[in-house]
Amino acid sequence: MEDGNNNICITVLCPKLVLNREEPAPAIQWLVGSPFFPPLTIVSTLRCIHTLPSSDSNIPDFHKESEDLQTLLLKGFEIIGALMFANSDFEKIAGKAIDAASKLRKHLYGEGKSENQALVGAVVDFNTRNIQFFVSGFENIRNIVPVTSVLYNHHPEKYIWEKGCLLRCELPIKLPIYYRIDDPSDAEKAYANATEAVVVRLKDPQVVYIIETLSKASTDIPPPAIIRGEQLDLEQEILKIKPLAEGSQDTESKSLSCAHFCVKSKSGLPMFSVENADSIQVNVLFNSTKKSSKSAAPVAEYFPAPEEARLLVVDIKLDVLCYAAKDLSLIYAVSNLIIPALVDQLNAMKTTFLPNLLTQHPQLHPYHFNPPGLLHPIIVFYELSYGETEIKQVEVRRSLHSRLGLPDDRPLLRVVNALDFSEMKGSGRDSRQRGSALLKDVHTGIPSSGVSGGNVSLVQGSYEYYHYLHDGFNDSGWGCAYRSLQTLISWFRLQHYTSIEVPSHREIQQSLVEIGDKDPSFIGSREWIGAIELSFVLDKLLGVSCKVINVRSGAELPEKCRELALHFENQGTPVMIGGGVLAYTLLGIDYNEGSGDCAFLILDPHYTGTDDLKKIVSGGWCGWKKAVDSKGKHFFLHDKFYNLLLPQRPNMV
Repeated sequence: MEDGNNNICITVLCPKLVLNREEPAPAIQWLVGSPFFPPLTIVSTLRCIHTLPSSDSNIPDFHKESEDLQTLLLKGFEIIGALMFANSDFEKIAGKAIDAASKLRKHLYGEGKSENQALVGAVVDFNTRNIQFFVSGFENIRNIVPVTSVLYNHHPEKYIWEKGCLLRCELPIKLPIYYRIDDPSDAEKAYANATEAVVVRLKDPQVVYIIETLSKASTDIPPPAIIRGEQLDLEQEILKIKPLAEGSQDTESKSLSCAHFCVKSKSGLPMFSVENADSIQVNVLFNSTKKSSKSAAPVAEYFPAPEEARLLVVDIKLDVLCYAAKDLSLIYAVSNLIIPALVDQLNAMKTTFLPNLLTQHPQLHPYHFNPPGLLHPIIVFYELSYGETEIKQVEVRRSLHSRLGLPDDRPLLRVVNALDFSEMKGSGRDSRQRGSALLKDVHTGIPSSGVSGGNVSLVQGSYEYYHYLHDGFNDSGWGCAYRSLQTLISWFRLQHYTSIEVPSHREIQQSLVEIGDKDPSFIGSREWIGAIELSFVLDKLLGVSCKVINVRSGAELPEKCRELALHFENQGTPVMIGGGVLAYTLLGIDYNEGSGDCAFLILDPHYTGTDDLKKIVSGGWCGWKKAVDSKGKHFFLHDKFYNLLLPQRPNMV
């Protein structure tokens, strides 16, 4: 866009425009904008991960890139430019970036939408890391103009979610495919025809789209609205939509926009994030109950198969997410966002299903993610026939981390990281989910340890507090190590390293029997377990390795403070301490390296009361413990040996 002095101005929303630098040749990056924002507004950036096999490794494979981005990017966002690195000839390199973006747009949107489009070419200086911007497509599509005015928005979430909202549409489909047994290729033709039939039905005059709000935080919820297929006209932006009000017949039609289903007041809610964005649900009904003016009898046609045939039913679940300006008409949003998104997902699934249509049935499912650093969600297809840890699936996530500039040692795009729209509705997670009502992070706000001049090192991330008698299960006197293990596993769950439920005592015992550490009689017993058994269970259930520190006496524990501090700083996982018949969970260390004074932040699983945070903290069930307190009392016993279990953070995606 242009400022008041007719100078071209670029607005940058994304907090991290340049993704991690790669050697020897950093990859080209695609710049993402939105047709609902002023031109030349950069919302996010995506790394190009598919290049052609040539001497110049920076030539994109536009076909593969467009296949990925067609479904990865929400409708409502689009490629508006590219970023490249250079040492010199910045304007020339900017021209190459703009040319690459133009070619990618033609693959994504066709020739018509790519013409006369202003595109951004950004060039990063290898040496200084400064960014220069150039633009083409204003006065002359072939002219490249340097940009001197760049505005970095400091409240990008507010900018995006104040202007726009999310539209979601889930559509389960069964595709019946008849094919001749002696001609397997016939199945592929039948599948393609069945897919095309669904595309046609999405625009059928009898199809019905029901629109309602997903945001349940407001008491002022408008009734759902209906759009009929006969109203869909891609040439018009605003048409009539009939509200679906209870008991209404032919009430006066009115034109509705997305804002009609957005929460008018967000008081009391955290502002401006994907989780708190206004969300609209679009449901598709193929079977219309609209009365016809003509009477007709049911008709059935019989087509005899000339050769032996077989029926194959392919189950597909489409799940699209789109971004729309709040003042956009619903009819336009359905026609130009929802339907194209459904068609793109259907075609993407066809590409995956066809090669192995008759030999296997992939469990292909779209998921929505909003990883850290990205201002808008993305849509990812996962094929989960063999689970998330199957090597092919790991490589898919690794390539996505590369494209999005995410760290390659954190699980940010696993199924458990996906957006939960039940929470966005305000209904919360399934109450039956184990541990959903437990206290989290009970150490937050605990008073200081009393160590003068110490350095505090704490657990990183969230955990849940498991203790005696939780869930009405009486393990008082023998289950403290089990409870500590449950707290440790809850940390891995909440950091999204695993999606397994926190195991019960019996399930923990079953795991130890399965690996051969215990006899079958151990299941259902009240036998104690220690740090070594905990390490076995973590390895079996989570694939987590552990480091074990042994000390001969509780008096030696302060000598391990430096090592424990390094653990919390580098690994950040909670630690189990076992000694004698007692087990504790260690959440942090306060250590003065000069004086040797130290304190341990202990979460005590021996608590038997209700989950009252004030009672837990005031009673010392979570708090700082000195090895020797002011009265000379030793917290760790001198006549007992101790094992410390230090779970290692997995290096995984």
